[in-house]
Amino acid sequence: MTEKYKDKRPLSPHIGIYKPQITSVLSITHRITGFGLYIGALLLAWWIIANVYGCGNCINSFIASDIGVAFLVLWSMALYYHLLNGIRHLFWDMGKGFEIKTVNRSGIAVLAGTLILTLVSWGFAILY
Repeated sequence: MTEKYKDKRPLSPHIGIYKPQITSVLSITHRITGFGLYIGALLLAWWIIANVYGCGNCINSFIASDIGVAFLVLWSMALYYHLLNGIRHLFWDMGKGFEIKTVNRSGIAVLAGTLILTLVSWGFAILY
C-alpha cells in the first residue's frame, strides 16, 4: 500500500474501545485465576516440603495469620471459579450454550456457584 493511503486507513479495533461484557470479564478472570492457582500450587508444595523437613513452624504461623487465611480463602475461591468455568467451557466444546442468553446465564451461574461453594467450604472450616 502506498504512503498516500496509509494515514487514511482506520485503526483496528482495540480492547480499549470495547465495552466490558460478562464474557470478556469472565475470560480474563479465568486466566488470572489459572495463574493464581499456579502460584498457590507452588506455595502449597513449599509448605509441604517445609513441613517434611521440620522447618514448617514459621510457614504454619503465617498460614494461621489473617493474611494467610485470606490467601487461602482467595485461593479456594479461584479454585472453585476455575473449576466451574472449566465445566462451562467443556459444554462449549460440545457445541452447547452459545446463545447470548445462555452464555450470560451460565456466567452468572459460575459466579454464584463460586461464591456459594467458597462460603460453604469456609463455613464448615470455621465450624470444625
